Amino acid sequence: MRGWDDLYPLPVPPSWVPGAAVGILSLHFIQKLLFPYFWADLRYLLKVFTYGLRMEMFRLQGRVVTVLDKFVRLAEKQPHKPFIIYEGTIHSYRDVDRRSNRIAQVFLQHEALKKGDTVALLMGNEPDFIHVWFGLAKLGCVVAFLNFNVRFTSLLHCVCSCEPKILVVGADLLGTLEEILPKLQKDVSVWIMAKDSGFPGVHTLLDKIEAASEEPVPVNRCSVNNLKSAVLYIFTSGTTGLPKAAVISHLQILKGAAGLWAFGATSEDIIYITLPLYHSAASLLGIGGCIELGATCVLKKKFSASQFWSDCRRYNVTVIQYIGELCRYLCNQPVKEGEKNHKVRLAVGNGVRNDVWREFLDRFGAVKICEFYGATEGNICFMNHTGKIGSVGRTNFFYKLFFPFDLIKYDFQKDEPIRNKHGWCEKVKKGEAGLLISKVNAKNPFFGYAGNKRHTEKKLLCEVFKKGDLYFNTGDLMVQDHDNFLYFWDRTGDTFRWKGENVATTEVSDVIVMLDFIQEANVYGVSVPDHEGKAGMASLILKHNASLDLEQMYKQVVTYLPSYACPLFLRVQEKMEMTGTFKQQKFRLVDEGFNPSSITDPLYFLDNSKKAYVSLTKELHEMILSGKMKL
Repeated sequence: MRGWDDLYPLPVPPSWVPGAAVGILSLHFIQKLLFPYFWADLRYLLKVFTYGLRMEMFRLQGRVVTVLDKFVRLAEKQPHKPFIIYEGTIHSYRDVDRRSNRIAQVFLQHEALKKGDTVALLMGNEPDFIHVWFGLAKLGCVVAFLNFNVRFTSLLHCVCSCEPKILVVGADLLGTLEEILPKLQKDVSVWIMAKDSGFPGVHTLLDKIEAASEEPVPVNRCSVNNLKSAVLYIFTSGTTGLPKAAVISHLQILKGAAGLWAFGATSEDIIYITLPLYHSAASLLGIGGCIELGATCVLKKKFSASQFWSDCRRYNVTVIQYIGELCRYLCNQPVKEGEKNHKVRLAVGNGVRNDVWREFLDRFGAVKICEFYGATEGNICFMNHTGKIGSVGRTNFFYKLFFPFDLIKYDFQKDEPIRNKHGWCEKVKKGEAGLLISKVNAKNPFFGYAGNKRHTEKKLLCEVFKKGDLYFNTGDLMVQDHDNFLYFWDRTGDTFRWKGENVATTEVSDVIVMLDFIQEANVYGVSVPDHEGKAGMASLILKHNASLDLEQMYKQVVTYLPSYACPLFLRVQEKMEMTGTFKQQKFRLVDEGFNPSSITDPLYFLDNSKKAYVSLTKELHEMILSGKMKL
């Protein structure tokens, strides 16, 4: 009797199949061992290439498609889909489109605005910020986003530097307007988001919006011929001490808007935006990203750690934006039951510390942290597409081909790049900290700052590696490890970061020396355990026979500086140390910090609960280090 195998003999594979299978498995293991990030890198590069190819195809077809064009198209395609959810109220794509049309119609009728004119916007997070922004963009205006934390001289400087025809002010910022109105240029027309005005010569907007038409303004007003033309001014702190208006082009907005998509967000996602809209992270990556996806965003007036996760559950949020401090605030909240009971799958942002990153994941569940690096005015961006804890991104041969950059040796004492005997800069080795510079070319332009050519030129490095080359100086020190992951190391120059904001030391010192008992002020940042960035500290030299008036000092800084820029610590010295080039010496002061056990000079602490500067005792110092004293 024949067996089953005799009746149905099994097919014998060709002799080469086992060898091929072994070869494929070997290649797989070799790839995992030697090139563990190959597929992740390939997927990311394909996304970058696809997006760039799409924009290039538009260019070759003679079409220039902006983020505003995409929004208008979405308002037609999905008119009833929620675009913004604010305090429980839903604003659909059509709603936002029509209200922005009304605002465009108001300014078209009441102001002689020309295409390319600048309008400054001083508003907090609210839907009308976006309505005004889009309405003015439909008129072809350049919109300048003003930081509502900035006060007096700094705010006037911001308004002056962007030379606006109109200033639009939110209803909750009329107190700030009252401070600057007497010194505001007379040729700036001021509009407020209210129906009545208590200021002479100030126009009201809300009453006129209600009476305006919802019809679109002529298309030629917002038509764009060149993606490199300016569309926004976003202010960034610099070493000069006062904010600078970074020129943002249509090209930069398109690149920023692609960020959420590149990290894997889709049209079905709901994005939670708690960061201020005057920041590029919230406006370009957040709002622009929603438009790129055709998604929905939940807009919060102001970040609240206690309401964060309840909001996420209430609105079914799937993507959140953060800065490092925001994650730390969430981790510092009392532990509650069901903290992992949410739908958040992506967290996109920058500046989170390694320990906070790990604690965030352990406590709040399997959220993919999408860390990235990018300066508002910069021409380089890194994205951590692999989820490597602590890294701001990863590079490789092909990425550097599209976005050429280098890390160069830096002299911390002279505060400048090191050049060899031939006058060229030198690259650092892997594992060493170096200044991040990115090549400026036609594909990766640097658009500079509005109103000051000198500031633009100062951000550029010429003759770096060869004659005629040009690089953008990010001012950031980075480290690249042997696996080509990049890590943020520190800021250079006279700036430091606190509460997610850049603080310009010269701006702070200029405010302090206005006091009649201060001879000199040296401002710098000091590290505080378990806090992101550096806290502000000021070393003070008093005038001859003068005494320190702590009450006046407190009033001065809280009146003229944003809250994040007010020095938390004061140190009174008899003599100011200088460098060999007659600059204020900061390095030793930074190293010594604010420890009263090792510093004999008088030390003071800004106690917000008492609204005063108080003596920094050893007990208070211990409370700060242990986290019992809130900063």
